Amino acid sequence: MDTKADANRPSAPWRRPWGIAVVGVALLLVVLSMASRDGGGVNLLNALVRFANFVVIPGISYGCQLALGALGVTLIYAVMRFSDFAHADTMAFGAMGVILATRVLQGMGISAGPLPTALLALPFGILAAVTLALVFDRAVYRFYRRQRAAPVTFVIASIGAMFVTNGLVRLIIGPNDQRFADGARFIVRVQAFKEMTGLSEGLALRTTQVITLVVAVIVVLGLFLFLNRTPLGKAMRAYADNEDLALLSGINPERVALWTWIIAATLATIAGTLYGLDKSFKPFTYFQLLLPIFASAIVGGIGKPLGAIAGGFVVAFSEIAFTYPYRKILGYLGFETDSLVQLLSTDYKFAVCFIILVMVLIWRPRGIFQGRVI
Repeated sequence: MDTKADANRPSAPWRRPWGIAVVGVALLLVVLSMASRDGGGVNLLNALVRFANFVVIPGISYGCQLALGALGVTLIYAVMRFSDFAHADTMAFGAMGVILATRVLQGMGISAGPLPTALLALPFGILAAVTLALVFDRAVYRFYRRQRAAPVTFVIASIGAMFVTNGLVRLIIGPNDQRFADGARFIVRVQAFKEMTGLSEGLALRTTQVITLVVAVIVVLGLFLFLNRTPLGKAMRAYADNEDLALLSGINPERVALWTWIIAATLATIAGTLYGLDKSFKPFTYFQLLLPIFASAIVGGIGKPLGAIAGGFVVAFSEIAFTYPYRKILGYLGFETDSLVQLLSTDYKFAVCFIILVMVLIWRPRGIFQGRVI
């Protein structure tokens, strides 16, 4: 075999970025050519619009929220070496701080115009969540850290912190469902989309969904730049890779722990606020988010930030895709049926996370990006 000739041979077009773009444009032209015909093409576009409206857009938004939550979990696991079961309730505590600050700002007549006022109140929620995380660290975790306790001890302590945080949130803001999103609700409305395209299916794009995507991209890029370009970020990575060698290099473990909790609490507040804006705020709902967040971190490879992002989208799209009824989409494609064509009821949404989690732990315990074994 002439390996040298194979090495010099140009790669297949579909492996190059421009090759992927050409294939994408060709597929788009095929869809547009089909849409130009009567009946079938229009129905295909209707099916695509409905799929985007109820699966793709919600999946991207929910995936961003899970990815940010899983980033905090995987950061704590990588640096502090234990699974923080209080992270979802830290999200609720930070979001609660944002809600209370939002109400104060609204009472003072301060708003962000078409954007939610919660974006202005976000620093106050971050401050509240960071304060809570540091209180738990100084009161509980630091003692066990100095004793070099087993990881299971930290896990049990985090479960206690979870119940305390959950109780605080319910006591301060109440257990009921609350909505705090103001400003413009939609960027694209269903009726306007129908009038513009002439399709029978409309596409709705909410302001909170776009904000979720933009904020998530900014936060993830900022976190990766921090971990790879700053001395403190490099110290945290070194401590996560090899604690003993990092200590011999003069890295201060308490400083690393301090900034780990600050960053994790910040990520939790942003994720909790985006989730509350997109859906609603209810303390018990955040408690239920613990399973999808941990599933996202483990699926991607716990301890790997990139894996947390990938896992968040895998879990989000799996939940939505398995619980969405496809009858109307199939009807547009010519497959009429009386069944909902729904693989699982929406009541079993979290069962999807559990199934994914069990499958990954059995067949690929290190996740997609080969993280640490749980």
